[in-house]
Amino acid sequence: MEETLLWQPANTHRELLAEPVATALRELGDDVRVAAIDPDLADTAAFCEKYGVRLDESANCVIVAGKRGGEVRYAACMVLATMRVDVNGVVRKHLDVRKSSFAPMAEAVELTGMEYGGITPLGLPADWPILVDSNVASHNRVVIGSGVRRSKLAVSGAFLAGLKGAEVLDLATGA
Repeated sequence: MEETLLWQPANTHRELLAEPVATALRELGDDVRVAAIDPDLADTAAFCEKYGVRLDESANCVIVAGKRGGEVRYAACMVLATMRVDVNGVVRKHLDVRKSSFAPMAEAVELTGMEYGGITPLGLPADWPILVDSNVASHNRVVIGSGVRRSKLAVSGAFLAGLKGAEVLDLATGA
């Protein structure tokens, strides 16, 4: 049974956001909406089924780490839930690293200040590039994480593409 999401301005419901996300939104305006969800249903497939959001309307933020010369470089990658990030092709080349992979869960949580399953490109460390797949950037509205598992954000693809440090790339492969 689908439940209805009550979308509200995120800036007036900071209790539904991770602290880094709430801080970032102070500077980004009121184009972001938030809806409370059951935290046990934060994972994309369960969320989409319960709340009637199509997978191609949901975007995941994947943290990728790459190493070169002992230095670790991170990037946040935004792809539709129906696609996968080309970690060892496009992302590896963009980071200019020899090898790249998904950042370990504990590391991603510690470095972002967000909950696993809720990581979002808003409020990430300023030196991390935000790589937005062109399929996400062209969407009128996508549902993304809020930094916590108990809510989701709704934003336009153009909003994500316009974030500081964001670059639009063809970085996804079919799921």
